Amino acid sequence: MDLKGKKLILASNSPRRRELLAGLDVNFTVDAHTRFMEKFSPDTPHEIVPVLMSEGKSEGFHRPLEKDEILITADTMVLCGDQILGKPKSHADEVRMLKLLSGREHHVITAVTLRDRERHVTETDTSTVWFKDLDDEEIDYYLRRYHPHDKAGSYGIQEWIGYIGISRIEGSYFNIMGLPVHLLYGMLKDFIG
Repeated sequence: MDLKGKKLILASNSPRRRELLAGLDVNFTVDAHTRFMEKFSPDTPHEIVPVLMSEGKSEGFHRPLEKDEILITADTMVLCGDQILGKPKSHADEVRMLKLLSGREHHVITAVTLRDRERHVTETDTSTVWFKDLDDEEIDYYLRRYHPHDKAGSYGIQEWIGYIGISRIEGSYFNIMGLPVHLLYGMLKDFIG
């Protein structure tokens, strides 16, 4: 993709997002410094939570953007029934989330925001994931071996639990990893012109 002299900045500490963006064969730097505090009102409609978080990360970026810079921010949310599953706060929370996901479908919603000095645009992508019934031994093995404390919903689809536990998905696999690169590619083409 021809960036037409623009410099991309990925505002994320996620190694998965870095890996996925690199897969688009574009040059970018990583700078995740933000003043934004990730919180929202409990009565916020679930579907807009990732949008608020992604846009908040963008607006909270620690410095003004240069005229040739485009900032990329994203937020991924796991929604099981009416429960938002963020990053787990403890081992017990990891166990709780995986037991909740076991034998059920859930939705993974990622919002992506592009911003330069003059404008910003945010779009979302949703994938649906079905887990088989997970037994306690499988949950315990995964948590001991993979430590998913930095992952929404306490799992990474690209890890062992995804290999043995996910029976079906609808939508983008990469969205479930944390960055819908097909969506981002189209957004960048439109944004750069």
